[in-house]
Amino acid sequence: MSRIAIATDSNSGITQAQAKELGIFVLPMPFYINDELFLEDITLTQEQFYQKLEEGADVKTTQPAPGDVIEFWDKLLRDYDEIVQIPMSSGLSSTCETAEMLSEDYGGKVQVVNNQRISVTQRQSALDALALANAGWSAKEIKELLEKTKFDSDIYITVDTLKYLKKGGRCTPAAAAIGTVLGIKPVLRIKGEKLDSFAKARGWKAAKKTMLDTARKVMETEFADCHGPADLHIAVAYTSTREEAEAAQKLLKSKGFVRPEIVVWTDGAYRNLSRDPEAQQIAYRVEITGTEALPDVVKTVITEAAEGCELSRVGQQLFVVGMFDDKAVADRVAAAIIQADPSLEIKVAEIAE
Repeated sequence: MSRIAIATDSNSGITQAQAKELGIFVLPMPFYINDELFLEDITLTQEQFYQKLEEGADVKTTQPAPGDVIEFWDKLLRDYDEIVQIPMSSGLSSTCETAEMLSEDYGGKVQVVNNQRISVTQRQSALDALALANAGWSAKEIKELLEKTKFDSDIYITVDTLKYLKKGGRCTPAAAAIGTVLGIKPVLRIKGEKLDSFAKARGWKAAKKTMLDTARKVMETEFADCHGPADLHIAVAYTSTREEAEAAQKLLKSKGFVRPEIVVWTDGAYRNLSRDPEAQQIAYRVEITGTEALPDVVKTVITEAAEGCELSRVGQQLFVVGMFDDKAVADRVAAAIIQADPSLEIKVAEIAE
């Protein structure tokens, strides 16, 4: 069986330290700050980058030099037979196109995946590729599957300030000025190769709610054939505080998500709060099966008995209520639902986090 190296770039959010831990190889993306060249997570930490942004530094992105890509691949091929390279979306940069062109000189040993991913979805592609390689798939087979499923992802983005959208030309100075005064937060969407404006919200809290509500709607419609957490991943990427990340994790749990992946960086160190040893180890949720639609009386009971926890649909015939730290509370909610409609199949599921 061929030895396959899984490679991506730092737009995936995978740090060099985490890549080493996972067994994935990360090509650092270059950028200029005040005309000085830096390599992400190599010559400048993420904290230093955001500090320079706040200071008003002139930041320009660029793609890796062809020579650096070739050197990166040649080094990997000393120890591996094939490479699966997962660059950032071809719709957001010419990095992918350049990689495809360079790979033509490698006689099929380098398979460049153009599945139009970025950030957490690009990261998930790298993890999926690693799992497939470990399962015995060839580099070509991995590329074909990742490209076949390229539209099976959605990204929603909001920002706390319009300053950088204005600077990047995605927002006019007039619109930025008006939006700042009115507290308008744009919600952007990445689906496939396009970054589009999706919605506008008044305030930070409303913008986050728009993203989460939309994500749940997409799960219930476009991804309705998925069978729960085994088929569906949700991740939240932040460039803010741990407190905000923990609040997001709590909110996602209330909506029934299992182990929502919340990633933060502190002083350059990666930390996944869903795997934090200090976090709650066992949680519970109420699962309802045996029907494709819940009667209104059951929905009313859930609203009253499970205050603060939302009802979500996962697949065709599975509904889940919340994520509870206390099993007794979950049992009470389940009992109330059974009393409202004895025909439903109800169980309290224990979730090991």
